[in-house]
Amino acid sequence: MNVLMLLKPKETVQYVFDHNTLRQGLERMRTHSYTALPVINSEGKYVGTVSEGDFLYYILDRRESGMKSQEKHYIHDILRENFNPAVRIDVTMDELLERAQNQNFVPVTDDLGTFIGIVTRQDIIKHFVQK
Repeated sequence: MNVLMLLKPKETVQYVFDHNTLRQGLERMRTHSYTALPVINSEGKYVGTVSEGDFLYYILDRRESGMKSQEKHYIHDILRENFNPAVRIDVTMDELLERAQNQNFVPVTDDLGTFIGIVTRQDIIKHFVQK
């Protein structure tokens, strides 16, 4: 089976830009009730995933909890290196399942690193159950 059969395209996925403020990221997470979001840059390349914990630790480390202070800091400041790396569209289903063990979704990129969507853990499990 091809990963494209399980792909939720970028147009249907919530994500944030690395140049968004912490406030913008938190508001998007809260509005859509997500605990993590893919992060892309202005060229559409996948650069990482940001989680609720990333926001929390950053805010606690700086001891700035006010909404105004969250407008001075950016998503790219809180990204963890190699957290939830993307897979390419030619990934095997077994590798996809392995990646989904650690995160609710797996980001998918094309050969140039452009973010094209996600595959959710739920959809991967459904695939293997039906198989």
